[in-house]
Amino acid sequence: MTSIDIETLFTTLFVKIDDWYLTKGQRFLTTTAGRKPKFSDSEMLTLMLGAEYLPFASESQYLGYIRANHSDLFPDLLSQSQFNRRARRLYRLLEWMRRDWMIDLGIEQAGKLLIDTKPVPVLGYKRSKRRSDFLGSADYGYCASRKLHYFGYKLVMVATLEGIPVAYDLVAANIDERAAAEPVLDYLKNAVLIGDKGFIGIEWQAQMLEQTGNRILTPKRKNQTLQNPPGYDALLNRMRRRIEGLFHELQNTGRNLERLLAKTVDGLAARLSAKVTAHLFKRILRTAEQIDVQTFQHSIHFT
Repeated sequence: MTSIDIETLFTTLFVKIDDWYLTKGQRFLTTTAGRKPKFSDSEMLTLMLGAEYLPFASESQYLGYIRANHSDLFPDLLSQSQFNRRARRLYRLLEWMRRDWMIDLGIEQAGKLLIDTKPVPVLGYKRSKRRSDFLGSADYGYCASRKLHYFGYKLVMVATLEGIPVAYDLVAANIDERAAAEPVLDYLKNAVLIGDKGFIGIEWQAQMLEQTGNRILTPKRKNQTLQNPPGYDALLNRMRRRIEGLFHELQNTGRNLERLLAKTVDGLAARLSAKVTAHLFKRILRTAEQIDVQTFQHSIHFT
């Protein structure tokens, strides 16, 4: 595997994105009157994904770094407020692009998948929520494995056995894992999904099999009457660690998944979509170009 510098990464990203945008992406956009913006949608999508390869916690730091060090690549770079508005408008386009890229790689055809959930806090636990855009959408929840009380969402994700996200959704943090998984399961058909004990439930699993054609496998609790064959639970747990590794990578590459610093629901969705799509692009580079991209550690330099 080889590596590339930041400018080459941005250029490669832009070429891949612009090719998709010109051939497929424009059909998803509603045309508006007036002049086209100088800063193109392809440039916006490039920077949205690029943020997930650089170690900047906030958007202001990230855009400041781009303006100070890579203005030759983005001479018409927007202000932070303009960038935020455009990102919120374009995040659904990112998701369409990600799905098309998955089809190109044949990832959606995977028959065996992993499913798990992860907490996504959005506000301090004791902070007032009355004026928050998340009020009525997010809620208080508890992550038992981490003994974490938080206010926010539960990220439900389905991934391949190689750790590539296939489908995901954000639901309020207080929703039961099985109910939280149902919208994602509706997206899949005739798959075998391996999950943790939060997805146990013979009747619920049978219902999902009947409604979606998806079969859900989990380790058994010790007090259950029906047990899996010897060694089966250990096998499932070993396979399930791959999605835990995926969450760890999403958490620690680019912006922190649990501190995305979004102030609106659409802003959170845009940053999550960029993070998941950027992860897929790394797979594309490894597969097509034998290039390995992890993250860049550069000293911050502002003019």
